[in-house]
Amino acid sequence: MVKRIKNWLLICLIAAVLMVGWLVYYAIAPLKLQPSSQEVVIAPNSGLRSIANQLVAQGVLREPWRFVLIAKLLNKEQYLQAGSYTLNKNISPYQLLLSLNYGKATQGSVTFIEGRTFAQMREKLANNDAVKQTITSLSDREIMQLLGSTYNAPEGLFFPDTFYFNRHTTDIALLKISYDAMQAKLDKAWQNREENLPYKNSYEALIMASIVEKETGKASERPMIAGVFINRMRFGMRLQTDPTVIYGMGLQFNGNIRKKDLLTDTPYNTYTRGGLPPTPIAMPGIAAIEAALHPAKTKALYFVGKGDGSHAFSNDLNEHNRAVVRYQLKK
Repeated sequence: MVKRIKNWLLICLIAAVLMVGWLVYYAIAPLKLQPSSQEVVIAPNSGLRSIANQLVAQGVLREPWRFVLIAKLLNKEQYLQAGSYTLNKNISPYQLLLSLNYGKATQGSVTFIEGRTFAQMREKLANNDAVKQTITSLSDREIMQLLGSTYNAPEGLFFPDTFYFNRHTTDIALLKISYDAMQAKLDKAWQNREENLPYKNSYEALIMASIVEKETGKASERPMIAGVFINRMRFGMRLQTDPTVIYGMGLQFNGNIRKKDLLTDTPYNTYTRGGLPPTPIAMPGIAAIEAALHPAKTKALYFVGKGDGSHAFSNDLNEHNRAVVRYQLKK
């Protein structure tokens, strides 16, 4: 009887060792996926068995139960995360489990750059293969309605930054993130603005910030540029800024602005119309927003490019004309 029990225990031990060895081999053996890499998507709120079945359905696993078993034995089942994952050909079930455990989802990214227009934002999203396209046939106004915005025109209402996301995130979801970021940053900046600025609301400040963004890429000059434009507004002078004219020209702009263009009226031509244009003309960054809300205290009413990216500022027209001769006409 004792011998019989010993033999039974020995058989059980051998079976257990063989089972463990078999599971270890399964866990570390390459899956040998075809093709050389494969993208899989795990749905949100999926449990272990659901994940295993999804991996079977997507051709990663032959059957689900061994993957479920090693996940339970390694106590990993509570930490598996949804998302898109790119699997290499020789990934093992154990490596796959770790990827799901640490949420090593394949990420896409998109960068919205200061000074770019909403049309350029849409183009960048449309050309990003990690983005799920849902707005290609929609107008700008329809997009703003989807975002729940009270504005019809989207220009300037999105924050320029690099955004990381799980692959197949929709374009409208990414726009929503950027839109909400801009609203939050603009609201905070508006609450902390300098007193007695000639803006009726934060949207007008955003318009000014977009002009400042387009007028100079030199960070140290932004408050001075804003100061000049604010001085001109206070004196009832026209802003007379080329970037607004260019924006109003749209596709007619070929890279060269002529005197004829300055005299051709559009809603955005600040040579022919007083005050601010009706909307922003680009995405301003936070530095341009801060400059618009905390302009330099200056008497300058004019500025002209020096040709090196910086500007010469003048308090009166005679001084400005001399600067034009010095920096522009003697090129």
